Amino acid sequence: MQGELPPILLEGIGVQYNLRLSKGRNLRDTLRRAYRPEPSGRFWALRDVSFRVEAGESVAVIGANGAGKSTLLQVLAGILEPTAGRVEVRGEIATLLHIGAGFDLDLNATQNTLLVGAFLGIPDEVMRAKLPAILAFADLGDFEHAPVRTYSSGMRARLGFSIATTVDPDVLLLDEVLSTGDAAFIEKSRNRIIELMQRARAIVYVTHDLESAAEFCTRAIELEKGHIVNDGPAPKVIAAYRKKMAER
Repeated sequence: MQGELPPILLEGIGVQYNLRLSKGRNLRDTLRRAYRPEPSGRFWALRDVSFRVEAGESVAVIGANGAGKSTLLQVLAGILEPTAGRVEVRGEIATLLHIGAGFDLDLNATQNTLLVGAFLGIPDEVMRAKLPAILAFADLGDFEHAPVRTYSSGMRARLGFSIATTVDPDVLLLDEVLSTGDAAFIEKSRNRIIELMQRARAIVYVTHDLESAAEFCTRAIELEKGHIVNDGPAPKVIAAYRKKMAER
């Protein structure tokens, strides 16, 4: 509503890296190809990024590799501290970035779910009440009682997505979640996202999957070399991006 503070507000966000301090030749080479560093060896992964996400909005963040999409998601999740600008994220936040970092590979699905609940500050009794629904949605079969280290990447993604979306967050941050898993789970994931949207949650979805972005997001933001170059209704922004990529 007009006058209310939005769930997400970014003003003039910038994230600067120093290539000389980056570890690993592959990382340095990748960053040099994606950006043009200053003579000092520094470059801006994000520069002067400003936008707000209202309750009920589902925003896709699109762009080529190296555009700054994952950096933006890490800023929103509180994993990266911006070099410049101001970021405000209000309400309960759930993100697969946080949840993946919270998994203990030696624990099973139940133990990890309770661990992540504690990590997110959710009371133990609340997480235990949600546990059956989380495990049922993740559909891990016999692996439910096995250590997470034995899971495939798809199984970990299913468990992470189930936890993130079952804790009923005010802000949900997703990164390519619909590109992982079989067709049945992808369909379940889509239905779950629709449910969250109907409950007036704010969603930021970083993806290369333009089909799912167009289907589920009300708005799209295109990043290019750390800058916002397009922001508007999802169908319009995605169509313009497709045309640009085709021309290239």
